[in-house]
Amino acid sequence: MSLTDTDRRNFLKKAGGSVLAVVAGSSIASSAIRSFAAESAITQTKETQAEITPQKALQMLKEGNSRFVQGNMIKRDLMRQVKETSGGQFPFAALVSCIDSRESGQLIFDQGIGDIFNARIAGNFVNDDILGSLEFACAAAGAKLIVVLGHTDCGAVRGACDDIVMGNLTHTLANIKPAVAAVSGYESNRTSANDAFVKAVTDKNVVLTVERIRERSPILRDMVDKGKIGLAGAVYDVHTGKVTFM
Repeated sequence: MSLTDTDRRNFLKKAGGSVLAVVAGSSIASSAIRSFAAESAITQTKETQAEITPQKALQMLKEGNSRFVQGNMIKRDLMRQVKETSGGQFPFAALVSCIDSRESGQLIFDQGIGDIFNARIAGNFVNDDILGSLEFACAAAGAKLIVVLGHTDCGAVRGACDDIVMGNLTHTLANIKPAVAAVSGYESNRTSANDAFVKAVTDKNVVLTVERIRERSPILRDMVDKGKIGLAGAVYDVHTGKVTFM
């Protein structure tokens, strides 16, 4: 069957219209995605921080880690956030984490500049200085959540398990020794060569650190008891990028 010139023109008009509709639909969808990402990547202000509850703050971190694991991180204009936070900061959470280079809190929770405080020390324990920093973060600066974040294959935990003695590190590892002592069993091999033992000590160290925050900071304990802030423990897996909350 042959097509007349009129038939061809009508066909091309219809086909062109369909293509334009698809392209337009795709453009609208892309614009919506970009718009959503832009809206999601806000810089925290006093007003947005005030609206975040401890439960919401925890959910924000969980959702951020899920994006990180899936490779769907929010696109941020970091220099814009630098300028927007130059006059003040209003983070919604505070982390106590290890100095391990594989465990950057801002990255693994997909957060931007001005979103979270991060106190880092080998073995993610707390002392008076860290506790003072957390009191500043929550009581003075308005953060709604504290997360103690351990991680798998922690060198500090392995060092404590092996009773390593080396300069100032000896004193640092002493803060993890209570977790080593608190883990029962594993009598056949209570060293870093036993991965199961190391994991148990890692988890216990997080639990004990959470307990110490409550015990040693009346200010933070009162805020937790009144529901003004949340307090949680978690472990980051250096093999998968996933954070598991306890």
